[in-house]
Amino acid sequence: MVVHIVMFKFSDEHKGSNIKKVKEMLEALVSKIEPLIKMEVGVDFNQSERAFDMSLYSTFKTKEDLAEYATHKAHLELVEFIKKVTTESKVVDYIL
Repeated sequence: MVVHIVMFKFSDEHKGSNIKKVKEMLEALVSKIEPLIKMEVGVDFNQSERAFDMSLYSTFKTKEDLAEYATHKAHLELVEFIKKVTTESKVVDYIL
């Protein structure tokens, strides 16, 4: 199994509404992209200096499935929106 984790820091402008919108859009990908087995989207409550605002945890059977997800039209459209409303992101992909 392949695990894909992404963390996002959102810009301050319209932060709350953008976090809500991105969470809804990410969760909608499960029904749109077949190789995506599972997705969890978490919104940070800690708000410490080190904290990011949102994390994404998703799983796939293979690296090829992750690649298909990464290049899927629905995902690419969401990525463009995320780039506009975030200031930073970090990613980790690994085999479980």
